[in-house]
Parts: sequence; C-alpha cells; structure tokens
Amino acid sequence: MSSTVTLAIDRYDRHFPFFDGTIQVPNGLDLTVLQVGETTALRDGAHRHKRMLREMEFDAAEVSLSSFVMAKARGLSFSGIPVFPRRLFSQTQIYVHDKTGLHDPSQLSGKRVGLQSFQTTLAVLAKGDTANEYGVDLESINWVVRSGETISFDTPKGWKIEYVPHDTDLGDLLSEGMIDALFLSRVPSTFDGRTIRRIYEDPKAACVDYYKKNGYFPIMHIVAIQDKVVELNPELPRKLFGMFKQAKEIADQYRDDPGWSQLAWGRMAMDEQATQMGTDLWPIGFSDNAANLERFMRYSHEQGLISSHFPASDLFHPSLLNT
Repeated sequence: MSSTVTLAIDRYDRHFPFFDGTIQVPNGLDLTVLQVGETTALRDGAHRHKRMLREMEFDAAEVSLSSFVMAKARGLSFSGIPVFPRRLFSQTQIYVHDKTGLHDPSQLSGKRVGLQSFQTTLAVLAKGDTANEYGVDLESINWVVRSGETISFDTPKGWKIEYVPHDTDLGDLLSEGMIDALFLSRVPSTFDGRTIRRIYEDPKAACVDYYKKNGYFPIMHIVAIQDKVVELNPELPRKLFGMFKQAKEIADQYRDDPGWSQLAWGRMAMDEQATQMGTDLWPIGFSDNAANLERFMRYSHEQGLISSHFPASDLFHPSLLNT
C-alpha cells in the first residue's frame, strides 16, 4: 500500500525538480508537493513555518532553522532531514540609513536595530555574528522587533527589546530614522542602495572573508518531518533525503547554460563564486554541515532562545546521521 505524504517547500531553483516532474519518486511513495511561501503567498499559500511547527499541517516541510531548534529544545515531535534549502550571509542583510555613517557592524553598540522577529534565523545569525565576529555587546543595543513569534519564549534578561505591531514596515522605520540599522532576510521596501544601503561598502568581500575564516555559508532553513509520520513510514526520512539530493544534482546542471536565468552575467558570477569559495556552497548531509549547525545552536543559547546547548546531531532522524 502506498503512503501519501505532503511536503511543503518554497519555489527556489533547487526545488524546481519537485515541481516540474523531473525528480524520480521512490516506489511506494505517494508524494504531494505543496508550494508554500513564508512571508510571500505562493500557489499553496504562505506562513509555512507556523503551519508546520505550530499547526502540524504538513507531513514534512522546509522550516526556519531557528524555530526548529527551539521546537526540538521544547520536546516537540519533529525530526530533521539534513537538507538546507535556504542560506544567507549576515553581511549582505544588515541595512542602514546613510546619514548614520555606519560602515561596519562593530559600530552598532548602543544603536537601535530593527528585527523582523527575535527568533528569525537571519536575526539570530546577524546578532551572533555582531557579537562574535565584531565584538559588540548585544545588551547595549536597543532592539525594535515586530511582534509575532513562531515558537514562544521568555525575553532574555538584560536585553532591551521594544515590540512594534506585526504589520509595521521596518523599511519605513529605517527611512524615517526611527531605527539606525535593520537585520532583514529580504531587501527592505525602501532600499535604494544610496540613502538606504547595506552597512558594508563591499558586502561581497565581507562574505568571502567570513567564508574563508569559518568555512561555510550559514544555514537559514532545514527540512522537518513529523515523528508520527516516520513511525508509520520508517524509510521516509532516507527517501526524502534521496529526493532532495537528486533535486540538487538536477538543479546544478541548470547553470551550465549561461542563459538559464535573467541575470546577464549569472554564469560569470557562479564562476567567480567558485573561485573564491569553492564549487559547492550548498552541501547536504549531516557531516558537512555539523560545524555550521553547532555555531548557530550556540548563538541560540547565548540569545536565550534555548535553555541549554545540545548537540546538533539531536536535530536529525538517527537514520541520517551517517550522511
């Protein structure tokens, strides 16, 4: 008897093989792939993280690494698959108003900094990097945070946090001088590259420096599966892992065609990236991502999102720890 499984993922290029039918589905698996966004509604809606981690609407889904770590720390019944569909460097996602004169995260001490949520993975990464890479005391910063968190938590002692309504446009706050900087996983609505700009004059060089020092492209998302689904389908974690591996191999071939995307110099950018940071910034499997995950979990603990540190291996289904 076939097992019907729902998988909710975003529409990135590395997921196209799930949507266009080129991926090979294992025998006995009846897979329904849903195209669900997070902040942006896609074919099957939005708010994917909440719908998975709080409402358990899907059997498996791409979710926020930060919220998943928090869910595991609180004993919620999910297991991770070591596939990481979204990654970002914090160095490209720190925005400032030009009149602040800020050009480096080390200058953020005592400033007002906006966050889309306190636990958003990019926010956790950028806060952690600001402290660990640039020596800023995070308790010196006044954090302006949009209300509404996927996983509830107690505000860490000593932190200055001001909540604003969930529908607040943080880009407007930056333009109006209500905040000095903004850590955001998207480009702010008011970004123009001049008045509202990235904090670094050369963010690409800052990313390369970070990669050469630490050896990885920071993880934003992970794939989670409900434990009760695995109990009924013990081979499902390995089957899904195999499908994501296959999708990655197919998507990697897209870029052999210089005209594959709308970017005029897309293939040249890929070649430059490979020269500076290697040919695979998106490894899957546990072993190649362990250091990346361990650092993020340390950040989560330092920021009060989890009460104690636990090993990254505890995030994943045991059958996938040898990947």
